[in-house]
Amino acid sequence: MQEHTVKAFDDDITKLRGLIAEMGGLAEAAVQQALEALVRGDDELADRVVAGDKKIDALESEVDKLAVRIIALRAPMAGDLREVIAALKIAGVVERIGDYSKNIAKASKEIGSNRKQFEPLTLLPAMAEVAAEMVHDVLTAYAARDAELAKEVIAADDKVDAFYNAIFRNLVSHMVEQPSTISSAAQMLFIARNLERVGDHATNVAEMVHFAATGSYPVDEDR
Repeated sequence: MQEHTVKAFDDDITKLRGLIAEMGGLAEAAVQQALEALVRGDDELADRVVAGDKKIDALESEVDKLAVRIIALRAPMAGDLREVIAALKIAGVVERIGDYSKNIAKASKEIGSNRKQFEPLTLLPAMAEVAAEMVHDVLTAYAARDAELAKEVIAADDKVDAFYNAIFRNLVSHMVEQPSTISSAAQMLFIARNLERVGDHATNVAEMVHFAATGSYPVDEDR
């Protein structure tokens, strides 16, 4: 009976990790596709990103139900409980990353055909690449319980912030010099802000991964 219980618990944890990995893969792809839609002016791709967010939402619901079931039926302790709680929180954060990608896709459609006159159009894809890589790496860290990789993700957020600051300054100058572009520039700034939030949320996940793996948050270790 004990062996059966342990196997059932292991199976549940494996399924939980699989759902998180699937969510993360979809969220990472959504970030990349939303920026591709922006650069190409591809409204159809933007619509697919928006529609695809429903799948991420559905997976979050599955994670919630499974995590509650594990806690209720398996009564996990110590490290196992930390992992289940972390999975619950991570699912919520990844769902938000999907929302940010949806926001970017919607904003892309509002910019119109004059998008190529904005210099940040060359910076945003690079910013998105760093943010998407953070999402990829933090989910890898979660699957492997890799606290060191989680800390690398946290450090990478500085790059995303630097991109955002540069884009913000450029767009504000552009709006001052060409007031007729304020509406489109504001949408571009909104996109940059959403990417910056993706980086912040990947950092939040990394902190949870570190906690699940070690029992402490990175800031606690540095004190």
